[in-house]
Amino acid sequence: MKGIICNQPGIFLIQDMPSPGKNKGQALLRIKKVGVCGTDYHAFRGQQAYFTYPRILGHELAAEILEIDRNEDDLKPGDIVTVLPYLSCHQCYACRNGKPNCCANLQVLGVHTDGGMREVISVPTELLVPARGLSPRAMAVVEPLAIGAHALNRSPLKEGDFALVMGCGPIGLGIMAQAALRGAKVIALDTNQQRLDYAQQAFGIAHAVFANGNALEQVSELTGGDLAAVVFDATGNRRALEAGPDYMAAGGSYVLVGLSNGPLQFEHPKIHAKETSILCSRNATRSDFEQVIGMLREGNFPLESYITHEVDSREMIAHFEQWMAPGSGVIKAIVNF
Repeated sequence: MKGIICNQPGIFLIQDMPSPGKNKGQALLRIKKVGVCGTDYHAFRGQQAYFTYPRILGHELAAEILEIDRNEDDLKPGDIVTVLPYLSCHQCYACRNGKPNCCANLQVLGVHTDGGMREVISVPTELLVPARGLSPRAMAVVEPLAIGAHALNRSPLKEGDFALVMGCGPIGLGIMAQAALRGAKVIALDTNQQRLDYAQQAFGIAHAVFANGNALEQVSELTGGDLAAVVFDATGNRRALEAGPDYMAAGGSYVLVGLSNGPLQFEHPKIHAKETSILCSRNATRSDFEQVIGMLREGNFPLESYITHEVDSREMIAHFEQWMAPGSGVIKAIVNF
């Protein structure tokens, strides 16, 4: 079979590789589609935390089951699934308390161990989530949308609250769409006017603020002086992360979804005065995946607009660097196998 390997920063190779075997408790999958995300871009640039080379990228997966043992979900060959790409130990404190998404010994497909940019992969059956009638195209975006669902589920956001989301990338847009479905008043904040316009046109986000010198003043005006009940960072940019509490209401919450590869600094008197609740949100759980699948089945997400680029696996290398360019217009790129 063929697969795509990130051999070292800046270099992809298409290689023949042995097909994996299937051990007891595993399923053999034929990869149909792989979503490309910020983690993959950072890995290609050599900027991804927890990363070693060479590595097969890809953790946003839609696949068809080739072989599987008898299982509780009655999954069978031919079924379409997505994959929870988080390999947890089942033994640490987090796992014992229902939080395998932040397992102390976590390995993520395409990051700590080889992922899905190959024709066939073998994974533990317990990681499979059935499509329930959704297409492979829809299943390829479940994981990034589940990241947003998890962040919202971590937060205390209520109907009628102002939610400010920093970053109009795939994760930020997913948070915005799902926050709006929960009845929140969403404010998008970004340094890219093109993405702000996209958030308003494709996602119906009412309030968009360009992150310039008077952004805080604009947010204050939009919220009647209160600022946002919950601020979500979906940028992973250090400057944005450190500025997040400025947009948060007194007594509010700040949810860090994006990951910065380095230290952050906050002014303690400022976050203390607001009695700030700072929450980190890592990965997603099975219930987050199921929640997103339900949303997609109900047609409550602009899927066709969200997937902006789609290529065959043989063409990916030629397009990958272009997708990273700020003016490329890429929101979500999909690679077909």
